[in-house]
Amino acid sequence: MSTFFGAVADDFTGATDLGALLARSGVPVSLRVGVPNGEPEDDTAPLEVIALKCRTAGVDEAVAESRAALAWLRKAGAQRFFWKYCSTFDSTASGNIGPVAEALMEDLSVRQTIYCPAFPENGRAVFMGNLFVGDQPLAESPMRDHPLTPMRDSNLMRLLAPQVTLPVGHANRLVIAKGSVALKTHLDTLSLEGVAHVVVDAVGNDDLHTIAEACRDMTFLTGGSALAMNLPDLWADFVTARADGNAAVSQVEEGPAIVLSGSCSMMTNRQVADYKAKGHQSFLLDPVTLAENGSEAVIAWLNSQQTTASPIIYATAEPDAVRAAQDRLGAEHAGRVVEDALAACAVVARDRGVRRFVVAGGETSGAVTKALEIDRLRIGNEIAPGVPWCYATSGGHTVAITLKSGNFGNATFFTDALERLDR
Repeated sequence: MSTFFGAVADDFTGATDLGALLARSGVPVSLRVGVPNGEPEDDTAPLEVIALKCRTAGVDEAVAESRAALAWLRKAGAQRFFWKYCSTFDSTASGNIGPVAEALMEDLSVRQTIYCPAFPENGRAVFMGNLFVGDQPLAESPMRDHPLTPMRDSNLMRLLAPQVTLPVGHANRLVIAKGSVALKTHLDTLSLEGVAHVVVDAVGNDDLHTIAEACRDMTFLTGGSALAMNLPDLWADFVTARADGNAAVSQVEEGPAIVLSGSCSMMTNRQVADYKAKGHQSFLLDPVTLAENGSEAVIAWLNSQQTTASPIIYATAEPDAVRAAQDRLGAEHAGRVVEDALAACAVVARDRGVRRFVVAGGETSGAVTKALEIDRLRIGNEIAPGVPWCYATSGGHTVAITLKSGNFGNATFFTDALERLDR
């Protein structure tokens, strides 16, 4: 099958989120972990997604990795391209979203692109240029206290403008309400005025469909996964292959499960509490202790557990505890020791026979996936909007893994995930 669409995602949970929503179209989706080595082969899918771990990387590193991913996708034959970032628009203080977008625009000789992180099914909306999480403006939501990318402004134009060198514009909800033709005319007008980066409002799925219709012929788009969800059906003339259900992939080997949680979001805190309340054995990772003593204690604890116990190992904590650890160790070091510990636990668990992994947190997902030496994921059924089970090979075994963005899913997500896979 030839590739028509290629996406670059800035973290692993975002990549599976995008893969899940694209897979709703029935068009085959391939998700690759990191920039593939070598030239594209004959097994590329019509929709290809490359997962990077660059959301919190330095700008130069993020740009270089993204450009390499784009180059591979172009060699695979892709004609439409997508830069996928989080539906809460978070990136480092210096900003990776804008610099990567401008770099990819330059490589593709594109004069204009749009930015739309809205994901209505998960409560993300853009209205008059401001991003909302549920009923709360972004800067008043729990994202205000994100340990790595605290978001203290809700206005996407103000967030984006310092990150780019070309003018930033806006297509507001009133334009979207007039339909796809009106939006395309508005974008064309802004382009003639030299506006290269356009934030687009969307408060519901109908808005996203209008945007996709207006932008279907644009070479390069940026946004959250929900925007891309509409595109395969609009490209029916180009993307003709339909899978008999993307979820009909390989069966996972028999084996127990483990939950690994590094996210400190409000929702993940609820999910950890719910899972523990149901009687699952648990181990709380403390960044300061890890920095001083390493991972020996948690690995010894994991080795002592019955293989059928489905335990949880977590560093999930309330904002005050996270800040205390960061003040003592520094934010980067505090995050890295946790990621390293959870990644080491994933390998130990796999080698003890675990074949089902539930992972919470974007940085954690990247660390765990790399430690398990997973280089390609096959998208399965969604557990919650944007969070699918995926299937991969690790250490010679077929495993199931779900990579959950911190704020996605409901309070019972961990249990729901394992029950869904069993069914």
